[in-house]
Amino acid sequence: MKVKMANRKKAWLVSTAAAFLGAAFLANSLLSSPEERTGQTSRAVLSGTAQNPVPPVNAEPSSSIGQPPATGEGVHQPLSKRIVEYHINVEYSPENQKLLGQQTVTWKNPGSQPVQELYMHLYPNAFASEKTTFMKESGGKLRRDEAKKGSFGDMELRSIKTEDETDLSSAMQFVQPDDGNPDDRTLIKITLPKPVAAGAAITLHTDFAVKLPQVFARMGITKDFVMAGQWFPKLAVYEPAGTRGRTAEGWNLHQYHGNSEFYADFGIFDVRVKVPADYIVAATGFPTKNPVVEAGKKTYQFYADDVHDFAWSASPNFKVFEEPYAAPNLPGVKIKLYLDPKHEPYKSRYMIAAKKALSRYSQWYGTYPYSTLSIVVPPEEANGAGGMEYPTLVTAWGASEGTPDLDLERVVVHEIGHQFWYGLVATNEFEEAWLDEGFTSYTEDKLMELEYGSKPNLPVEASYITSPAALQKNAWSYRSHSEYADNVYTRAKLVLKEIEHRVGLNTMDRIMKTYFQRWKFKHPGTRDFQTVVEEITKTKWTEFFDQYVYGSMMTDYAVDNIRIRQTNESGQSLYESSVLVRKFGGTVPAVPIRFHFADGSTTEKVWDGQGEQIEYKLTHKSPVDWVSLDPKYTMKLENRHINNYMKTEVDTTWRIRWTLGVVKLLETLFDTVAW
Repeated sequence: MKVKMANRKKAWLVSTAAAFLGAAFLANSLLSSPEERTGQTSRAVLSGTAQNPVPPVNAEPSSSIGQPPATGEGVHQPLSKRIVEYHINVEYSPENQKLLGQQTVTWKNPGSQPVQELYMHLYPNAFASEKTTFMKESGGKLRRDEAKKGSFGDMELRSIKTEDETDLSSAMQFVQPDDGNPDDRTLIKITLPKPVAAGAAITLHTDFAVKLPQVFARMGITKDFVMAGQWFPKLAVYEPAGTRGRTAEGWNLHQYHGNSEFYADFGIFDVRVKVPADYIVAATGFPTKNPVVEAGKKTYQFYADDVHDFAWSASPNFKVFEEPYAAPNLPGVKIKLYLDPKHEPYKSRYMIAAKKALSRYSQWYGTYPYSTLSIVVPPEEANGAGGMEYPTLVTAWGASEGTPDLDLERVVVHEIGHQFWYGLVATNEFEEAWLDEGFTSYTEDKLMELEYGSKPNLPVEASYITSPAALQKNAWSYRSHSEYADNVYTRAKLVLKEIEHRVGLNTMDRIMKTYFQRWKFKHPGTRDFQTVVEEITKTKWTEFFDQYVYGSMMTDYAVDNIRIRQTNESGQSLYESSVLVRKFGGTVPAVPIRFHFADGSTTEKVWDGQGEQIEYKLTHKSPVDWVSLDPKYTMKLENRHINNYMKTEVDTTWRIRWTLGVVKLLETLFDTVAW
């Protein structure tokens, strides 16, 4: 998900006084310092119609589920292990704002032990009351969006049966492994009649109903706009031993929390969506045939493989535009825009942003492997559905009045970045959100600077981080949404920028590409990324990761004291300036220091950053009149610039002028960073 640009602005505006002063001193020093597509069938559907139709919803599960990649002429090689296979029929009824669905799901046991229970996420139950874990943690707010008073949503499993018609309704039990909240019904345990052996599969048939709330937190309805995200009963992930460092296999089980996003296995989705005849549907995957109209209803059928989720959106008002696109490292993809009418004049901007993102990300990391990418632009009042990623489908901000600024492009390229880190690498967003959000934010910045000339102000962004916390941490363990966002988006991005600064851009590019290529479709963890960093650089990064990733440190070096002593050598009057520099945070290998003398001359030194402090003694014909640490802002994780600069003495008149100058520059900085 894209954190709201306004959320960043809000983070700036509500920063503590210390952070504000840090930016002020930063501003002063600025003034003072000179200077393989998933199955080849879908590659063949740029016309929008598959040459090889998928089985109907009630067909037997695909023989490829859970199987290793097949080879041979005419056989399409799966890109993932395909642990799950979903066949779903769903109908949207605008009269009661409900989804009625039938689902056949097959799960293959990827472990080495028999499994007696299955677990399903029933995400719409997060909106069932004000007592759910999601609502209590979020206070009914997410980003700038707020739940409409009296508008609730839920999911009901009306039946669940095995292939032999055994009814499992009495074997279902809601569980709350994270907080024990009895009012939270977002995770359900299903005890099976007999265990599923290692390597064996089980198929379940379910009927379900979803009451959609008013659009909030990624899903719901507004007037005749529908966003169906996390809308079907979705199997949890059973992790084999070795997954993300796990020592014993087992289920990864979490409720739907105020901050957390999602984690699921790769597989196959065959979905039929029935809506009123005048509705247009955008969805994950590609259509397998033209929509069928019957009795005032229109049925769409979509197929996707080697994906771990399925989302769709519908409205009678969409303005639809499609363009095929190919580039080096990108054999061919159909880009589809589903625009709210207000933003029809900006269709070329959306399309160009999508092309730039797909081309660059495929060049930098690896080929986008799917045949379609859909971009949904919701109406302004449905902005709660905006800025979100799903496999092969992303949503932009709601279509507000007026000419949009660069936020339009920024959100599109951010969400398409998620197609790589969320969609293909598919990390566990419950427990290690930084591996998706931080990586995508880093990727977004790189593209926006290269393609649009929009360079981030990293020193100012670092000053946002007033409550640093560990990155490898459960999303709901952060104390607030602001703390969550500041760390898994901004601080995580700065961690990657610091690595880039230390190793150089070319080596960083190798790190990111190697990590992506090695771990796509495999659910890696933080230590898997650390291993890649150490392998490419041939250096141990234990201290760095312990401080900045597993720990909560920021960089903090300070000019602590300046003392001047006048001396006389060989009849010449000299000054001995003693400057004490101290470390209060994490370590960096090089701390640049600039000493400025009263006669206008300067000297530069670099401290290796080790130990708690270092004292420099400089003998010169003039005294040191100011000292600046890191004047070019190379320490990406330095967030307390307030103590990076010290003047030997400041007279009252200059102090007043200096303060006013800082205020004026801060006004300029606000304009720069309030995206």
